[in-house]
Amino acid sequence: MSSGNGTATVEPFFGTEHLLDLSTKVAVVTGGARGIGQATCYALARNGIKAVAVVDQLEGLVAITNQANEDCERSVMVPFRGDVTDADFRRHVFAEMSNLHGPVSVCVPAAGFTKDRLAVKVDRETGEADLYSQEDFERVLGVDLTAPIYWAMETIASVARDRHSRQLGRWKPSERVQGAVIFIGSVSSAGNKGQVSYATAKAGLEGAQATLAAEAMFYGMRSAMIHPGFTDTAMVRAMGDDYVAAHILPQTQLGRLIKPEEIADSICFMIRNSAVSGQLWVDAGWHPKA
Repeated sequence: MSSGNGTATVEPFFGTEHLLDLSTKVAVVTGGARGIGQATCYALARNGIKAVAVVDQLEGLVAITNQANEDCERSVMVPFRGDVTDADFRRHVFAEMSNLHGPVSVCVPAAGFTKDRLAVKVDRETGEADLYSQEDFERVLGVDLTAPIYWAMETIASVARDRHSRQLGRWKPSERVQGAVIFIGSVSSAGNKGQVSYATAKAGLEGAQATLAAEAMFYGMRSAMIHPGFTDTAMVRAMGDDYVAAHILPQTQLGRLIKPEEIADSICFMIRNSAVSGQLWVDAGWHPKA
């Protein structure tokens, strides 16, 4: 196409109307001071998010967010230190963010941990069977399953309340998508030796994601899930370099751990592209042997 002065102008093949405009959106990221959560906070900031609540238990959380704001050259990250399983703390985070920046419409509940061991271990001398601790099992499910679901539901409720205050009913496509919840799954959701609690939690999130996807669209909210492979985080490094080298890298097509930034980039893609739904596997070609 000519511009009229003899020079050619290039028209984009596609517009950006399908992309979520993050400059007007407020986000909450749990586990936001480390690993995938921290990388996601930075990625959201780079993509223009209005504000993001950085939720974590680290003592140095304020210093971490202050440094992040300096790196981003704007005050975009707001620290909230507390236990993600605490309902009062969760409600406090949403109330503060709503008062400061408006309704929260983007959520990445990335906080999680593992307590790995075999489900049943038998003492070779006595023959006694030792079962995986029920206390540990319930703690892992509390952090990795129940908490993410409730942070997600709180986000949907934030949008629902805002729509009600503006006398808006069922969402219409002409309004464009309002926001998104991205759950953090895992390749372990398909089952993984030594991870009976963690695998159960991640598999359970699949049901929650699919259910919320069906329900939350009433308010224009999407729900999707990303399944990272083994990522270079403190949780994976705690397995030990020798274990990673012997049991993880040989079964990964890339031959290396995934970078948290690679997962964060995929999460932002899932948030911004309105057509993305369901589940995305970002596993670096993980193919475990039977």
